[in-house]
Amino acid sequence: MPHLLRFIVFCIVAASGTAIAQGTYPIANVRIIVPFTPGTGIDILARTLGQKMGDDFKQAVIVDNRPGASGNIGTEAVAKAAPDGYTLLMTANTIVLNRSLFKSIPYDPIKDFVPIAPLAIGRLALVTHPSIGVKTVADFVALAKREPGKLNYGSPGNGGVQHLAMELIKLEAGIDLPHVPYKGMGGMLNDLVGGHIQAGVSALQSASPHVQSGRLRMLAVMSPERSSAFPTVPTMREQGLPELEVETWYGVFAPAGTPPAALAKLNADFDALLQDAQMREFLARQGMNASGGRPERLAELVQRELARWTRVVKLAGIKAD
Repeated sequence: MPHLLRFIVFCIVAASGTAIAQGTYPIANVRIIVPFTPGTGIDILARTLGQKMGDDFKQAVIVDNRPGASGNIGTEAVAKAAPDGYTLLMTANTIVLNRSLFKSIPYDPIKDFVPIAPLAIGRLALVTHPSIGVKTVADFVALAKREPGKLNYGSPGNGGVQHLAMELIKLEAGIDLPHVPYKGMGGMLNDLVGGHIQAGVSALQSASPHVQSGRLRMLAVMSPERSSAFPTVPTMREQGLPELEVETWYGVFAPAGTPPAALAKLNADFDALLQDAQMREFLARQGMNASGGRPERLAELVQRELARWTRVVKLAGIKAD
């Protein structure tokens, strides 16, 4: 019986490979595994793009949420899936952060996956409570140095991009602020608005209503350029800190060994969708800038970010929960 089962699996994989070679991919439903809960930025992205791609493929594109272990559960599932083009991973830079944070994870972000396309960028900003009376990053750094222990910062969770971004600020600016981790962005922002903590790095769209109402102050955006939503807020680079460019990025991957023809088809389709004006406008309303482009761009991003955050985690002594 085991021999028969292996033979059946072999025939299925061989048939799908032949179909891809003949240019008929996909011939079955495509599953996109999202290693986070429904309603998150990457989940919205997966469902929006998946629906459009299903229309093009004439096959269902199913979004399968598999959260847990900081994204490691869903990511491992894709790493171990058949490399036939029918199981994809749509994730954020968590795939790189986890490699830097955990002593061991059940996959290698470089060896176990092949990049398909960069998808979108989510912007981050440094925000503070107005009561501390700072208006620029220089003011913030000066206060932290002048009155050590006065300022605490929060993050949506230990080891997330917001946490690591703030640790990078501390390293580059030479300041020391105690970290208060929360279980999500909502709790962190509620306490920041209430003045229980004094600073934090937030997704731009999450902080936006509190900044517009005056309950929080945005000192800088951490992108290479200013945000059209807050054109008067300078970047970190403009304030003399060029190394403090940090964004949340999203990408789509396939298991290593996926046929090149399937990868090429997927890249072309994702890229076409991300160049569509209506799609770009929709993503902008969700706080994301559409990316797109060749898989090499995503591969270079993974390599660069892995080196960067491994350094930050080591220097800051950060450990996963």
